[in-house]
Amino acid sequence: MTDTESKQRLAAILAADAAGYSRLMAADERATMAALDAARALFRSKVEAHRGRVVDTAGDSVLAVFETAIGAVSAALAVQRDLDASCTSVPEDRQMRFRIGVHLGDVIEKGDGTVYGDGVNIAARLQALAEIGGITVSDAVQGAVRGRVTASFVDQGEQAVKNMPHPVRAFAVRTGELAAAPAFAAPVDTPLMPLSIAVLPFTNMSGDPEQDYFADGMVEDIITALARMRIFFVIARNSSFVYKGRAVDIKQVGRELGVRYVLEGSVRRSGNRVRITGQLIEAENGHHVWADRFEGTLEDVFDLQDRITESIVSAMEPNLRRAEIARARVKPTANLQAYDLLLRGLPGLMPGSTRAAQDESASFLRQALEKDPRYALAKAMSAFVCMRRIGDGYGDAEDVKAGLRHADEALAETRDDPTVLSYAGLALASLGYRILGVRVLGFRYDEALLSIERALSLSPNLLSVQFSAGVVKCFVGDPEPALVHFERAMRMSPLDPGMSAYVAMAGGAHVMCGRYEEALAAAERSAHDSPEYVLAHRLKVAALGLLGRLDEARVAARRLLELTPQFTVSRYRSVAPYKDAEWRRRICEIFLAAGVPK
Repeated sequence: MTDTESKQRLAAILAADAAGYSRLMAADERATMAALDAARALFRSKVEAHRGRVVDTAGDSVLAVFETAIGAVSAALAVQRDLDASCTSVPEDRQMRFRIGVHLGDVIEKGDGTVYGDGVNIAARLQALAEIGGITVSDAVQGAVRGRVTASFVDQGEQAVKNMPHPVRAFAVRTGELAAAPAFAAPVDTPLMPLSIAVLPFTNMSGDPEQDYFADGMVEDIITALARMRIFFVIARNSSFVYKGRAVDIKQVGRELGVRYVLEGSVRRSGNRVRITGQLIEAENGHHVWADRFEGTLEDVFDLQDRITESIVSAMEPNLRRAEIARARVKPTANLQAYDLLLRGLPGLMPGSTRAAQDESASFLRQALEKDPRYALAKAMSAFVCMRRIGDGYGDAEDVKAGLRHADEALAETRDDPTVLSYAGLALASLGYRILGVRVLGFRYDEALLSIERALSLSPNLLSVQFSAGVVKCFVGDPEPALVHFERAMRMSPLDPGMSAYVAMAGGAHVMCGRYEEALAAAERSAHDSPEYVLAHRLKVAALGLLGRLDEARVAARRLLELTPQFTVSRYRSVAPYKDAEWRRRICEIFLAAGVPK
């Protein structure tokens, strides 16, 4: 491209400007220029370290472009952190401080490397909105990096900015004490959605700790029923259950999970009798919206759940269509013993569960199907167990066959349960094997996509639906939409103890998009949170190999083989669920180069 040519592309833009520069120059011109030169050098160093490029340093400003939003925000955080440290010995009225704005949008890049356009203008306007020493980003940036940088975001609302026809939604970046929280903790000031709700673990009042699973299962079913209703944004069980056994401040829960309403309650089970109490609280002010008590026999348990759900709906949305309530009345099984066994099997299906826990879950699910051979959810979960065994490296062709059979049988039983559709669809895309590169069985991508789209149409607010949609779209070679689903899943479950699985799968999508640094960062975070999570280590080997860092890839491969000694390239080639043959070949070459046995 010549100096006179230009191209339009998507980029992350960082715009910075020194605060009080004219005042500083008037007070001490020489010292101010020296401080500005030092700051420019710091900017250049941090920008280049995060794969960016400084394109302009006119006056007291800095303009840089990055390939990714996470690179731009990470550089901005590093700059402000180091500037803070350098200013500690300088009188406050002599400190060189900057405002920084970051936007993700279109720019026009000329042949000489300069950039201009609306993307640059918006970044500059965001910079003007930032606090001194602070960072303000657009909603596009916040959506791209949330959960991927050690910072939180405060919604500043829609901002009218100069020379822009439409307002820009801005977010202030917060670090410090908040940044020391786990990388995937929910932002303290998450913007609230009007009909957002978290259902906390119900207290087991039965006097028997062994009955905890029953109380937990009740909550799981209430969450699922609420999530089926498209008007609700429902926090996933995995996040709300981090509060189990803790005395909680409802206002704090609302802030941490970003919800307007919190439901709490208790379950007492005595013999064949069940008593359920519940209260719905507006988190922001602690106002009790609704409270009630429900009693019945075990035979009435699903009716009790329906009544609770309907009461919540009535309290939160008086004008909700009755059809929506009716759609939530989906009974998983008529056999309460089968239901009880399925509840016992759920813990072993959580991301990061051990092989022993998965085997125990499989046993409970088999028993549930013996009690009710038409239990669609138990069949879908059984397919998921088979998929996990293959993915964790110890399953075989029999697991593929059994998993596909369970998925088919689950879908034959129902086409209206989004949880069944999502897990069965995930299994159809994930399970299969090839001999000499030729498909022999499985990998039924078209059917998987149909199931996922059906699940999304029925209940887009279920964690399992969003996560499964992301995974399936990765497998069929559509990683950008997959990232959108993973982002939504992480928003639904911001405190999820299984977050490492979501991060690793999002990292896999980044790999397919060619964003290898982001993929490596995701792999390292996932492995840090779950040191024995095989997928995280597999992703790390691939990302390092694609970055050309083969020595590090070999070290990562040794750790992978410690976890799964039976892992070989030929085994991976035969069961890898990715549809693109060239992509599978490329990853296999990296594994070989990293020292994975052929």
